[in-house]
Amino acid sequence: MHNRSDQFSKNLLRDGLSLVSAAETEVEVLAATQKIDVYSVPDPARHAERAGMGLLGELSAEPSLFEPFHRTPSLRLIRQCLRKQLTWHHELERRARSAAGSIAPDEDVDAPSQPGVDFPALVVIGPGRPETVLDAYRCEPAQPGVYHAVPGLAMRVVVLAELPRTRATLLLRLLGSGRLLREALGDLAALPDDAWEKSIAKPLLVHFRLGRQEPAIDEEDDVSAEIRAWFEDYERNLRAEERKEGRAEEAARAVLIALRARGIAVPDVARERILAEKNPETLERWLERAVVAASLAEVLDDPS
Repeated sequence: MHNRSDQFSKNLLRDGLSLVSAAETEVEVLAATQKIDVYSVPDPARHAERAGMGLLGELSAEPSLFEPFHRTPSLRLIRQCLRKQLTWHHELERRARSAAGSIAPDEDVDAPSQPGVDFPALVVIGPGRPETVLDAYRCEPAQPGVYHAVPGLAMRVVVLAELPRTRATLLLRLLGSGRLLREALGDLAALPDDAWEKSIAKPLLVHFRLGRQEPAIDEEDDVSAEIRAWFEDYERNLRAEERKEGRAEEAARAVLIALRARGIAVPDVARERILAEKNPETLERWLERAVVAASLAEVLDDPS
């Protein structure tokens, strides 16, 4: 997956799941040419946080492969995902045997001495209802928009268009496009500023420039106007913060140059302190002292 929407989907899932899991993207699968989009292993110490993440938290309650699709996946694509799931389980078993110091061959995986490895679940996410997939794997509805395949497959199919428009499904609905994405963006904008969903989604939405390019159905659409204003305001604040950090870095380097010009040695610890300082007033005060000081202490220490 290489386009912006696909990259956004993987990053959104990874960053959301990282709140309660050890989540990776582009996980290498040995003996295969494919990569798992996102692999998540739940952190037992974060059960309470995961419980507050709605549907995504429920889906990540066990080791899981997450495979988001921008279009409704076909049976062929699902088979590719199942192949990744099986290959990855084989790799996890190999790693467990290696960690346990076992020298048993791969085919002897049922030997009593072999360490047990949970079979990872597969979570397939797509915008529409994949009828051929649901029929082929006897998927049954578990809740609105979520289907479970026969137990042996450990596969869940999430249909974004069928998810209820609630906060519990919001982060997943942001993986949609068109009206689905517009509605999700409107719901996101309506959340409090300190909502965890905003902390995860906003930087990624701006980075991948999604949402602003979603066409409005009506030029007077209040939700679309609010979303555009939200993006513009967020980008302005982000650019202002970047400029502020750039000025602070320049001021810090000016302090170091002044100290070097006066022949004052700057240990690594002091150098890191100067470069890490973001308060412009502090940096200005240090620079004024640096041009006349005889020692580093006179620059960094407040006069007694």
